[in-house]
Amino acid sequence: MLCFWGAQVREGFELVKPDQVKHGKCGLRSLCPRTAVQDMSAGRSFAGFIQDGKVSVLRLRSEDYDHDGKLKQLQLKNKIRLIVCGGDGAVLLANGGKVLIMDKSTVCKPLKGLENRQVIQIACGDHHSVALTNDGQVFVWGENSHGQLGSRKDHPGSPSAQHVQSLSGVPLAQISAGGDHSFVLSLSGVVFGWGKNSAGQLGLGDTTDRHVPTVVNSLNQKKTVSISCGGEHTATLSKGGTVFTFGSGGCGQLGHKSFRDEHHPRVVAELWGSEVSQVTCGRHHTLVSVTSSKLIYSFGCGMQGQLGNGEMIKQSVPFPVDLPTECNHDYTIEKIIAGENHSFALFFKELESKGISNPSRGVLTLNDRMIDRWLSGTDPWATIKQEINTVFSSAASLNGSFLKTSCDDHYQTSEDHCCLDFDLVKSSFAKLSGNKSLISEVVKVVQQTLLPSLNPNPVGVESLRVYLLLPELIIRLKKQKTELTEALASKILQLDPDSHKVLEKYWSKLPDDWLNSLVELFHNASAELIEQISCDEMDCDLTRRLKKFLKILQMIYQVCCSANRDIPNRDFIIHEIGDLLDTLQATLEKLFWPVLGFPVSDDWEDMVKLKDYCFETINILVKFPFVADTVSKKKMFCYLQVLFQSLPDPHRIILNGNVLHINRESVLTDTLKYLRQKTHAFRYPLQVTFIGENGVDMRGLSAEFFFLLSQSLVKWEKKVLEIHESSLVWFNPDGMQANRDFYYLGVICGMALYNHHYINIDFPLALFKKLLQQSPTLNDLEELSPVEARTLKSLLEEDEDEVVDMFGFDFTVKGEKLIPNGDQIRVTKANRQKYVDLYVDFVFNKSVKKQFEHFSRGFFKGCPLDAWSMFHPEELQELLHGSPKYEWKELQQCASYEKCSASDELIKNFWTVFFELSEENKKKFLIFLYGTDRVPVGGFSKRSLKILLLECPDADDRLPEAQTCFGRLILPKYSDTNTLRDKLIHVINFCKVFGRA
Repeated sequence: MLCFWGAQVREGFELVKPDQVKHGKCGLRSLCPRTAVQDMSAGRSFAGFIQDGKVSVLRLRSEDYDHDGKLKQLQLKNKIRLIVCGGDGAVLLANGGKVLIMDKSTVCKPLKGLENRQVIQIACGDHHSVALTNDGQVFVWGENSHGQLGSRKDHPGSPSAQHVQSLSGVPLAQISAGGDHSFVLSLSGVVFGWGKNSAGQLGLGDTTDRHVPTVVNSLNQKKTVSISCGGEHTATLSKGGTVFTFGSGGCGQLGHKSFRDEHHPRVVAELWGSEVSQVTCGRHHTLVSVTSSKLIYSFGCGMQGQLGNGEMIKQSVPFPVDLPTECNHDYTIEKIIAGENHSFALFFKELESKGISNPSRGVLTLNDRMIDRWLSGTDPWATIKQEINTVFSSAASLNGSFLKTSCDDHYQTSEDHCCLDFDLVKSSFAKLSGNKSLISEVVKVVQQTLLPSLNPNPVGVESLRVYLLLPELIIRLKKQKTELTEALASKILQLDPDSHKVLEKYWSKLPDDWLNSLVELFHNASAELIEQISCDEMDCDLTRRLKKFLKILQMIYQVCCSANRDIPNRDFIIHEIGDLLDTLQATLEKLFWPVLGFPVSDDWEDMVKLKDYCFETINILVKFPFVADTVSKKKMFCYLQVLFQSLPDPHRIILNGNVLHINRESVLTDTLKYLRQKTHAFRYPLQVTFIGENGVDMRGLSAEFFFLLSQSLVKWEKKVLEIHESSLVWFNPDGMQANRDFYYLGVICGMALYNHHYINIDFPLALFKKLLQQSPTLNDLEELSPVEARTLKSLLEEDEDEVVDMFGFDFTVKGEKLIPNGDQIRVTKANRQKYVDLYVDFVFNKSVKKQFEHFSRGFFKGCPLDAWSMFHPEELQELLHGSPKYEWKELQQCASYEKCSASDELIKNFWTVFFELSEENKKKFLIFLYGTDRVPVGGFSKRSLKILLLECPDADDRLPEAQTCFGRLILPKYSDTNTLRDKLIHVINFCKVFGRA
């Protein structure tokens, strides 16, 4: 049954004879054609009806025509399932998904631009139209006077369908078109609008037209299920029946008890609790229906009777339409239609199947049931391939797949929630990857169509779900994994900054197994390429691809760090880097053969290329320090030094051969005097000679030099450094008069690092964070000043306001104001975090700003190779201080022997005596043997120890000797253990001159 009310039309629309039209109250009429009306639409110029797939149209009264025309059946080859009338014509949708355009003379033509597309929804405005395809793509055509086509501002309009590319990744549920504006609705209830906005009909809070789809943020998470556009107003319906309206209200069409325009969506309060099931907007009026109570409400312009209340008025509040009594008993409301001056309601008997009148179909999405159907083999392979192509070629289809619909969770989609059902995705992809034919077809479509189509500037967060789904699919592949991973990495890196931030936030909230899989995917791809490079596969494309993988891995690593995810750092370490360094070492050795007198190798040129290629790779890896362990990074630093020192240096002036001549008694004074001469070439290794002593510096002398220099620097305590309660040292805040000293302290520390030696000054970790441009925290203050930090932590942990007040703090530290008038601002529970943050900042930054600036400037001078920045703060601290772990057993295990063996009695006695020594004496032994008591990064195994047995007749009269540069201990063959013990203790405590003890 069809009910209608409003302006006069040809009686019964010629769908029935005039005497078969029933007249009800308030101008309502109803009719029941012999052939049921499956769908209908009414616009400004036409009303159209579909009966048994055939279309009939009737011209309505308008300014151009004084009388309505006769009902005319369109002669079409295709069966039509949907008609939408607009301003001057109509759009028809055939059963096969083809679109036809009817102009004002009722001539129908196929729409160009949608060939090979299956359209599932259509919408019409006054001068433009919109179509939605089964793979979720939006197409528009017509005029673009106000940006209603969603294209660029200067787009002139188009008679053929144009793709709205910015929406290509959004999984859509519905489209709608009004006078000169357009809307779409996503499966998660996100609303996008564009076009004319003169009355605020886009709901964006202003009256500025939009030329591209824009999210209506105020409707986010309102569970919107449908949208309808009027002439210059819009209505949305939320799950549960809440209606929002916005835009032009001059005729009362917003239902807000006023005739004002609304620029933001506003609830129609009069309908609150009515559980509205449908809403539709006409040009100046609005209809809503409540299926459960079989009521239709109307509001807005009723000057032609289109409100169905028997009055020719403008009504600003919803009022029920007086429907025929049979509507309340035998029929249910299936569809309501609001035109310009007309209103319609299509009723079906309750026993008839629903949905015939509203044949809109949803976008095709992937789900577990579909995969099961593919696996069952009941459908022809051609049908399965077509479905695979539709789903996996469309980001919109994939983004609308596997949504977490339980408890309406998918309506919570935001920057914090992607709303995917991860368990369902995992199980479904596992099934899919288990079938070779299916997964092969999927891979082909993803590689050839989906990945190339991804938009680098997606609209809406829903477009980013595909970047979560694809890694889970790719990691299950056996073939083409690296190729697809690279293509995915390229697309992620092309995303705009805002999309990057959202994707990273999604990553931060992934389940543990998903996040682990993501790390594994890009880690393995990186490792594979590094392994290929290590195996002499010289291809510049490998390094280009490697950069992509490492950049993605870096993004994930930073996400894990900032979100405190429990992914250990070792999961990011690429052990194949060790193979690369071994390849470089072997290559450098071969290239060095001619220097040793060996003939030039036949593959010399290839060796040079491989060397350069390895260095190129290392230069890449330096920028991604989290993928290498400390030992590998130290090796890379050494190799880059070799390269750095081999480069041409036009400023190289070494007047004294970079040799520092120094007295043991005046090591600090001599060092400063040497540095102030500005003759040292920091790029090249430092050589040290102790005045009055024999010996060539082969690292032993310079190691001892830095050890002695560290002891001398203690004299700078009061002027430059101050010792805290933790025994750690920090810059003296009152040491501003010692600017040059801070600078030279930095130079000395930088030189030690660059020359691979240790400085025995106990700086806190905060210093190394600052050098790496990281911010120290309260935990760093706890390391430096435990008492201060514990007080601040107690302040933060206190629950009672009164107790916080009892601390009696204001915004000062040691008399210094942390903020303007800080001495007059008390620390309260509300501002205590700010106080603590400022306190930590004051200690580590503000109070020593100039001191640190001078120190860091000197550090950069002393260590001119900036590759040191690849180290983590803890690693940099260890490189400068040495390892804090003294694994003495490891020292014994790494020892080698000359003219003796580990089983000799003397050697057994030596180790017995050694392990009996106090911790202090063990460290003194290290100083005697190596010139420093620091443990190298990686432990004692990274340092050579060779014990040479010396057989001589006067062995008991001799002392042990140390060849410091080579880590060699010359041990006389003592007659007994006591003699060995006495001689060893004596030599480590009293022999401080380089050479023979």
